[in-house]
This record gives sequence, structure tokens and C-alpha cells, in this order.
Amino acid sequence: MKKCKRLKNWLTTAALSSVLLLTACGSDNTSSESPANNENETETGTVTEEAWEPTDHIEYIAPANPGGGWDTLIRQTSRVIAEENLAPKNFAAVNIPGSGGAIAWAQIAADSTNNHKLFAASPPVILVPLTGASQYNHEDFMPVARLITDYSVVLVPNDSPYETINDLFDAIKENGNAVSIGGGSAAGSMDHISIVGAASEAGVNAQDVNYIAFSGGGEAMTNLLGGHIDAVSTGVGEATAQIEAGELRALAVSSPEPIAHLVDVPTYVDSGIDYTFDIWRGIMGPKDMSPEAVAYYEELYENMLETDLWKEVRDQLGWLDAYQNSEEFGVFLDEQYQQFESILDDLGLLEN
Repeated sequence: MKKCKRLKNWLTTAALSSVLLLTACGSDNTSSESPANNENETETGTVTEEAWEPTDHIEYIAPANPGGGWDTLIRQTSRVIAEENLAPKNFAAVNIPGSGGAIAWAQIAADSTNNHKLFAASPPVILVPLTGASQYNHEDFMPVARLITDYSVVLVPNDSPYETINDLFDAIKENGNAVSIGGGSAAGSMDHISIVGAASEAGVNAQDVNYIAFSGGGEAMTNLLGGHIDAVSTGVGEATAQIEAGELRALAVSSPEPIAHLVDVPTYVDSGIDYTFDIWRGIMGPKDMSPEAVAYYEELYENMLETDLWKEVRDQLGWLDAYQNSEEFGVFLDEQYQQFESILDDLGLLEN
């Protein structure tokens, strides 16, 4: 596998200053003041460089169908940005589904200098390329900001015979591929790795987990409600509404401790399975977007996380703030690459 390297773009700004030397001319008609015709010029004559801000609407991409984790992040952050008047232009939500995110990534990579294009990112931006399903990996994009951490949850219909997560795993041990588990990410990606990792820790052969990939968490849950699959592995944030409405039943969450708004749902650890799994989510952009644009978006998201509306959204969905700026997020992505490369290799899912 190639070694991850990243050339960081650092934002440098220089203040341009001009000093007007006024001399006495000995004429009564000579003005002692120069007119300030440049709107960027201060009273002292210093010209300042205007900070970058969007001049067009932002194409705000969820690389999947509506209803999944990427879509939820895009639509909720777009709403908060609009209602809190944090930006002069709209963040227009766009869904580009297909191939676990690879279709959207190809389009974004082809528009590498666009300062008005952003997309939701999470572990699949690393996992999907590692399995060979995308020619673009995280190094082909610009990290803008990590925003939150979510956890995965396993869901079943209310009338499911599986009362606990161990019931589900025991059924897989006995019946193998007869038990189907859906997810909103590609095979070898986030939802798949989450459930396979837990099943392996519970003594299930990883190859016996019959994972069925859908184009988003919403589609996976629709198929679960329709009786086409036995369970779903997805993010807590995208499943909260269905759980609280009593439409689906949660067997386990991947957090180290019970989640506040799902306190009755046991963790894997509570179920005797020594396993946790974090789902980080953040924002990335085209690889060659300008440093000034990156700095603008970093500050925007940092401010967004401080708003009361965001805190309401975050708490409702069970998300945890996990902000990182562009530089920190880039280092984190490189670390995740190394970690996921090892996990996929252990599971036999790594592209050779």
C-alpha cells in the first residue's frame, strides 16, 4: 500500500501598507489631507486585504441517497448555517449517490480548484478506496473540519425473533449467510466493518456475515421495515427518529457507555462483547481549493458549533462535538488510514 503523505497548504496573509508622506508646499491652495478613495484604506492610510468569502452558493454534497448519515449531516448543518446567518450564500444540499461515495468523489476530484464545493466525509472516504472500489482516497481532497463523532447501532424490526445482539450473532453462527444484515455503505466500508468487527469479537466467522450494501442508511432501513433483510447496521444519528418512534428496535450501540437519549439500548460491552466503534463525520472539499477558502470554512464551522441551534440538533441526534481544524483533521485522516488498512487486512478485505 502506498505510504500516506500530505502537503499541507498553510494560509499566509500579508498586509499591504502605504505611507503617504505629506510635505508643506508653501501654497495656501495645497491640501494637507489626501482623499481616502480606496474603500480598503483606513484613516491612517493602511490598505488591508479583504478576507475571502463565498461569492456563489455552495454545492453541499452528500455522497449518498437521502436518509443516511452523510445526508443528515449536510442537511442539518445547512439548516443551522442558514438560520443563524453564518454565511452570505446558501449551502445547497445535493445528493450524489453511488458506489459507496465513489461517484461523488470522482466528480469532486475533477473540479479540484472549486472554492464553492464541499462534501460530507466519514470513514468510507478511507475504507472504500482501501477495498479498491474507488480510485480516489482521502489524499485527493482537502480536509476542512471534523465536526462530530457518532456511533453505530444494530436495528431489527419490532417483531424480530432476535431480542439481543447475542441472539443475532448466535443465529449467524448457526445459519451463516441465511441471516442478512444491511447497511448504507459499501462492502468493506463503515457499516460493514462496524458489524463485522463486533461479530468477530463475539466469535462469529467474519466471512459468515451476510452484509448487503444499500446506497444509504435510509434505503437500508426501508428494506428492513419491508421485511427484505433481518437487521441493519447504521449510525445512531440517522436511526434515532425510527427508534424513538417505535418503528424499529435497537439491539446494541457501539459506544463505550450508554447513549443519553437511548439509555435503554445496551452497548456491545454491556452485552459481553469487548468492542467499540466510532463514526467520525466532517467536511472536505476539492484538493486545490484556496487556503483563504479553507480558513473561511474552518472559522464558519467553529462558530456553528457554538450556536444554541446546533447544540439542540447535536443533542437530538446523539452526536458528540469533535471539532478539528483542517491541519488537525488531515493528521487524523492519515492515522485512520493506517488503522483501517490493518483492520481490512485482518478481515481479508484489503485490496491486494
